[in-house]
Amino acid sequence: MDKIKILWADDEIDHLKPQLMFLEKKGYDVITVTNGYDAIEECEESNDIDVVFLDESMPGITGLETLSKIKEGNPHLPIVMITKNESENVMEEALGAQITDYLLKPVNPNQILLTLKKIIDNKRLIREKTNSDYQQEFRQLMMEINSGLDYEGWVDVYKKIISWEIKIDESKSTEMWDILSMQKSDANAGFSKFVEKNYLDWVNETKEAPTMSNSLMRRKVFTQLLPETPTIMLLLDNLRFDQWKVIEPIVTEYFRVEEEDFFYSILPTTTQYSRNAIFAGMMPGDIAKNYRDWWRNDNEEGGKNMHEHDFLDEQIKRTFRKPIKYDYVKVTNVGHAKDVHDNILNYLNNDLSVIVYNFIDMLSHARTEMEVLKELAGDEKAYRSLTKSWFANSHLWTALQKASEKGAQLIITTDHGTIRVNTPSKVIGDRETTTNLRYKVGRNLNYDRRDVLDIRDPGKALLPRPNVSSTFIFAKEDKYFLYPNNYNHYHNYYKNTFQHGGISLEEIICPVIKLSAK
Repeated sequence: MDKIKILWADDEIDHLKPQLMFLEKKGYDVITVTNGYDAIEECEESNDIDVVFLDESMPGITGLETLSKIKEGNPHLPIVMITKNESENVMEEALGAQITDYLLKPVNPNQILLTLKKIIDNKRLIREKTNSDYQQEFRQLMMEINSGLDYEGWVDVYKKIISWEIKIDESKSTEMWDILSMQKSDANAGFSKFVEKNYLDWVNETKEAPTMSNSLMRRKVFTQLLPETPTIMLLLDNLRFDQWKVIEPIVTEYFRVEEEDFFYSILPTTTQYSRNAIFAGMMPGDIAKNYRDWWRNDNEEGGKNMHEHDFLDEQIKRTFRKPIKYDYVKVTNVGHAKDVHDNILNYLNNDLSVIVYNFIDMLSHARTEMEVLKELAGDEKAYRSLTKSWFANSHLWTALQKASEKGAQLIITTDHGTIRVNTPSKVIGDRETTTNLRYKVGRNLNYDRRDVLDIRDPGKALLPRPNVSSTFIFAKEDKYFLYPNNYNHYHNYYKNTFQHGGISLEEIICPVIKLSAK
């Protein structure tokens, strides 16, 4: 491996012989100059300098001026400012000019070595520390996964796995990625068994249940409304917990997280079922009975989410003795997004403003269809990155900044998540069987029972029954359903795509984040 090359500029370089000898003994290659002009020239002529130590106070051209000139031609070159001057304005100028670190004279060798370790070895040290920490926690996580967790315990495990995913992504620790992926698969296998065992008891209220889609508004939104403080409920379709964690640093520039909560999406984990349940405050079977004109079964023509506003209106009337002032806005294209941006201050005249934003859902569907998006969002890390980039540059975020400045309260949530599918599972059904890859509803379904949770009597799961003999099946873990016809073609087409409708940590465990304006 080549030696690390250091350029050190100081007009009193002769006084630094002990430090220079120390660095050379440690294996560093040090070039010395006595003024800023020579430092600039060295950086222009040499393309293998790894770091610059720059004295702040030199005759002719100051350290800050030298720094500026070097950065013009080498914007990513690490520069350490060395100064006798502790004045605030000098430090602010140096930091504003993007120095990597600074040291105060007199500098001792250990200070220099620590700085070099931070700059040169920082990524390697972070990667090694991440690997070590995850290896220590791996066994503990496995014990938790196999310990008979309750619904809160599964949320804790899922959030720990997400935290490690993001840390390992940031540290570029590829050797740990395969191990974490296997552990996540084990967790999803355990979670699928847990849901299979408890789901019917939850929806029929015969066992203590988590907050689910049909109780989300009642438990997590209506209870948070404050007098004199407008509340915005932002429902980002398909927002997973890991996607929330990568946009959190952006959001918290203007909002303070008061509570990071969760709910469990009902089955099927799709917009038609989970989001209608959220706004109606009812399970889909009850919606179909009580609002027949507003509900469409899978095998019926027409839009499946055309009456969310009506459902919300009915739920608000049932919940509040006194009327509240509210609004409902759905964003499905750029024009709608611009409208939200332009009208956000008007929404703040309401007690509650519900904004449904469909971008992430559209992204996951478009990724399946478009090769360029498959490349851009090839895995969870890229999917998170794309979500973060969209959010940071969206009309939505600039609208929320305005809302923060006016003191609004913000609740960020979703209707369900999505999972990257990898394992095909064959299913046979008639022409009326649904096309969704993660759940099916139909008559005379033929399937591998090991891969699914099957509900032969939809009424027991409070689901509508399109036909007398209808059965619902839900894919577990990372399975996706394929028909025998053109099996290999569709196997390759849908493998590694993001889908929803079934049972996994990613689809069912959803974020509910309560935030206050800073």
